Amino acid sequence: MPINSAETYKTWVRYAYCRDNGHTKFIAKADQCEKNFAGDQWLAEDKAKLEANKRPALTINKIISTVSNVLGEQIHNRAETSFRPRGKYTGNADVMTKVYKQISDNNQLAWARSDMFADGIIKSRGYLDVRLSFSDSSQGEVVITKPNAKNVIVDPDAEAYDPDTWGDLFTTRWMTADDVAVLYNEDDAEILRNRDNSTFPYGYDSIQMNRDRFGDLMNPLYAGGYDMSNVLRNIRVVDRQYRLLDRQKHFLSPETGDTRPVPDTFDRNKIAFFVEKYGFQVITKLVRRIRWFVMADNVELHNDWSPYKHFTIIPYFPYFRDGKAIGLVENLLGPQELLNKTSSQELHIVNTTANSGYKVRAGALTNMTVQELEEKGAQTGLVIEVNGDPDKDVQKISPNPVPTGLDRISYKAEEHIKTISGVGDSQMGMDRADVAAKAINAKREAGSTNLVKPLDNLTRSDYFLARAVVDLVQEFYSEERVMTITSDHTTGESETFAVNEVNEVGEVLNDLTIGEYDIIVTSVPARETLEDSQFDQAMAMREAGIQIPDSVLIDSSRLINKKEIIASMQAASNSPEAQAQAQLQQRAMEAEIAKTEGDAVVKRADAGLRQAKMGEAQARTAEILQGEPADSAGQAKMAEAQTKQATAGHQMTIDQAMAEQEMSLKEREHQLQREKMEGDQALKAQDLQQKRIDARMKATADAAAAAQRPAPKATT
Repeated sequence: MPINSAETYKTWVRYAYCRDNGHTKFIAKADQCEKNFAGDQWLAEDKAKLEANKRPALTINKIISTVSNVLGEQIHNRAETSFRPRGKYTGNADVMTKVYKQISDNNQLAWARSDMFADGIIKSRGYLDVRLSFSDSSQGEVVITKPNAKNVIVDPDAEAYDPDTWGDLFTTRWMTADDVAVLYNEDDAEILRNRDNSTFPYGYDSIQMNRDRFGDLMNPLYAGGYDMSNVLRNIRVVDRQYRLLDRQKHFLSPETGDTRPVPDTFDRNKIAFFVEKYGFQVITKLVRRIRWFVMADNVELHNDWSPYKHFTIIPYFPYFRDGKAIGLVENLLGPQELLNKTSSQELHIVNTTANSGYKVRAGALTNMTVQELEEKGAQTGLVIEVNGDPDKDVQKISPNPVPTGLDRISYKAEEHIKTISGVGDSQMGMDRADVAAKAINAKREAGSTNLVKPLDNLTRSDYFLARAVVDLVQEFYSEERVMTITSDHTTGESETFAVNEVNEVGEVLNDLTIGEYDIIVTSVPARETLEDSQFDQAMAMREAGIQIPDSVLIDSSRLINKKEIIASMQAASNSPEAQAQAQLQQRAMEAEIAKTEGDAVVKRADAGLRQAKMGEAQARTAEILQGEPADSAGQAKMAEAQTKQATAGHQMTIDQAMAEQEMSLKEREHQLQREKMEGDQALKAQDLQQKRIDARMKATADAAAAAQRPAPKATT
C-alpha cells in the first residue's frame, strides 16, 4: 500500500501514548524480574564498587528454584478443554472438542501455554496470539503462537481482565524486508528495504532498542547492504487492533432471536440464499467492530476491518486488580537482595578474620617488604623475619568479632522467600528426614492453596482462548475436512474423523458452523502422575479384597507395551488349555464350597445334640432339687424317654449328614481326578500330534534340502 503519513502519524501518536503511560514501567519491571530469575541480581555499579574494594558479591539464586516449583505445579496439572451444547440446538459438542484437540496438537498448545504461564509468573504478563494462517493449508488453519510480553502494549485505559473490554492494543515486531514481502506487499518491502541507513520519521522507541533475542543488546540503527536485507531485522512493524462504531448487517433468527453479523464477502445473492433457505431476516445494527491497522515507519501495510470477533491476543495475569497485573517474582526481589548482601557480608567478615592485617615497625622486616606481607599475610606457614623483637616490631591486628545475629538475617531472608512465594520445604522435597509422610502431604496441600489464584486465572485465560478458537472454527471451518487426533500419546493410537461432510441426501454431518457451546476447562494431572496415582489406587483396592482384574492393573501401569500384554493375556485365556484349567479350578472351588456347607451342617447337628443333652441334664437337676419328680414318677420317666429319643434322633441326623457329606466329597474327588486324567491325556495326545506334525515337516524340509543339494563329483 502507498505511503500514508496522516494515518501512520495518528497511529504513532496513540502508540506513543500507550507506551509512555504504563508500558515503559512494565518493561523496566519485567527486565529486572528476568535478570533476577536468570541470576543477574547485582546492579553493575554496586558490583564494581565491591570488586574495587576486594569484597565478595555472592549470588545465591533462590528465585529460580522457587519459580521452577511453581512452573512444575502447572505442568503436572495441565488443563483439558471440552465443550457441551447450550440452547435449543444441541450442536456437535463432541466433534468440536475433537477439533479443538486437533488444533491444540498442531500448535503444541501445552508448551505454548506453559511458556505463557512462565511469562506471567516472572514478568506479571503473558500472552498468546490466535489467528488464521494460510501458510500450510489453502483452507486456512488456526495458529496459536506466544509473542514476547514486552512487545504487547495494552490499552492503558482498560481496567478489566477480558480483552473484549479493551479499546485497543498494539503489538510491535522487527521484521526483514522479505517478511514484509511475504506477509504484506512486495512494493512496500522494496520501499522499506534500504531505509536502515536513513532516519525513520518516527524514530526508535526504547522497547525495540532493548528487545529480547539470542544476541547481545545492540543499536538497531545498524546498516546492511541490499543483499543483507533478507536477514537483517531492521524494519519495525507496529500492529494496532482497535474498536470503532460501525453499522453492520446481521442475520436475525425469528425463532431464537439470535443475531450473527453478515460477512463482508457476502454479496446480495448469497445473502438472499441464506434468507430463503433458513428463514433469516436481515437487520442493520450499530456495533463496535475491530479495525486492523499495520504500519512500518510511514508506510501503511494493512488497513481494513478485522475478520475476527475478538482481539487476536489472549492475556494471562497471575494476579489482577483493577488494571494492575502482579507476578510472583517481583515480590521476591527484596528478600533475594537481602540474602545476597547478608551472605556476601558474612563471607567478607570471615575473610577479614583470616587476614586482619599487621602492625609493623618501619624497617623491621628483613625477608620481605610491607607490600609482600600484605599480599601473603594470610598464607599458611608464613615465616616473617624481623630485625628486632618480633613481639614488639610485628603485631597481628585482632579482627573484629562477627556481629551477633548476622547469620540470622540470611536465614530470615530465605524464610521470607518461602513465606512470600508459598513454596516451602515440603513443596520442594527438602523436608527433614524425621518429618512424617502425612505431615509432608498436609504441608504440600496447604502450600498448593497459595497457587490457586494464579492457576484459576490461567483457567480464565483458557476460556478466552477456547472462545476465540470456537469463533474462528465456526466462521472459517465451513468446508469438508478430514482431521486426525492422537487419542493416546503413550500407545500412539489415533482417530480420524470428518467434519462438514455432506451425505447422499444433502445433509451436513458434523456441521461446525452452527450451534452454541459452553466451555469446560478441567485440570488434569500429567499423564505420568495420573498413571502412577491410578495404579496405586488399583493396587490398594486389590489388597483391600476388591476383585480388580489383572487387565485393569496392567492398563493403569506405565508399561510401554501394556496393550500387547493385555492382548496376549486375553489370547491365552481363550486357549483350550486355559479353559480346561479354568473348569478344573471352578470345580475345585465348588468342592470346597460343598465341604464348607457340609461342615456347617455337622456343626448345626452338634449344636442340636448339645442342646438335647442340656435339656436332659436340666430335667435330672430338677428331680434332685425337688426330691421327687415334678408331677409323678411316670411323667418323669416319660420325659426321660423323650429326651433319650430326641438325643438319639439328633445323633442319627448327625451320622447321616456326615455320611452323605463324606460320600459327596469322595465322589467329587473321584470326578476331579477323572477330569484331570482326561485333561492330561488330551494334552498329551495334542502334544504327540504336534510332535508328529513337526517330524513330518522336518522330514519334508530335509528331503527338499537334499534334493537341492548338488551331487558329489566323481573322483578318479
